[in-house]
Amino acid sequence: MNPKRRSVMFSAVAAALGLGSVGTFVAAQPKEKVIKIAAKRFTFTPEKITLKKGQPVVFELRTLDVFMGFNLPDFNVRADIIPDKVARVRFVPDKTGTFTFLCDVFCGDGHEKMSGQITVVA
Repeated sequence: MNPKRRSVMFSAVAAALGLGSVGTFVAAQPKEKVIKIAAKRFTFTPEKITLKKGQPVVFELRTLDVFMGFNLPDFNVRADIIPDKVARVRFVPDKTGTFTFLCDVFCGDGHEKMSGQITVVA
């Protein structure tokens, strides 16, 4: 078999197997980081979180007393936090800086001060 035909056949077999271009490698995806956050009148624990840009994150949100909310507006991330349930929220930080998260469901006197900070680093 001539070399040109052999190359065409190899490419056809590679395409049929879903291998795409020969010599192309897919980089491993970053591992998902799980962060547990407890909400209790009128605090989040932890209040300060540091994340890496591009690393997938799962927040596991739990309230220790009453119905609350979690809002991270700079990333359009939001969840209701219901007593005796775990709310799981996934996202990938796509920008660096320091961002505020807050409770957006009125949970009593002191609610307006219930917030925390997420710092995203490169």
